[in-house]
Amino acid sequence: MTTTPAVDARELPVTVSFTRRADPAHTREMTAWIRAGLTMAESFPGFLGAGWVRPRGGSDEWHMLCRFTDQVALEAWEASAERAWWLRSAEGLAEVTRTERRTGIEGWFDEPAATEVVTPAGPAAPPRWKQATTIWLVFYPLNLLATVTLGVWLGGLPVALRVAVVTLTLTPLMTYLLLPWITRRLQWWLAGRSWRDR
Repeated sequence: MTTTPAVDARELPVTVSFTRRADPAHTREMTAWIRAGLTMAESFPGFLGAGWVRPRGGSDEWHMLCRFTDQVALEAWEASAERAWWLRSAEGLAEVTRTERRTGIEGWFDEPAATEVVTPAGPAAPPRWKQATTIWLVFYPLNLLATVTLGVWLGGLPVALRVAVVTLTLTPLMTYLLLPWITRRLQWWLAGRSWRDR
């Protein structure tokens, strides 16, 4: 009776797939960033191929695949200074939502010998004092403008009705327009980076 020797999963080809999320308004930047990273990966020993797709035109998700001859080749690429630089260059542009590593050619022909899925918790929230400062930077001028304009027009109404009208007007402006705008402008500061690295 013959036995087949066990195959070490570290010696099998390995595919790593990443899902990243980015604002659809930055499609050109994301496309250039992905192409630069895949071109860089091609120069690494053991690289077998790569590609990327988006589920649909307006989606904020980008799916990328890289395949290496074995776990050692993948780890060399993942630990490289070039890849670290490439990943840093996407800070503020894209966030990792899922990473998965598989051996074999699963999904096409054979069962995976090993699977590892990593779902990052996401970036840490900025400190509350930075969040409060960011909100105040928008709320103060908007409230001042509303007081000078709406306050004059609504002066004859009872206080409760005046406050209701003002808050019903300001809340959507803050939520959908001004807070996203100021958050994008101050993302470097909220994330704890220097002004030069924004």
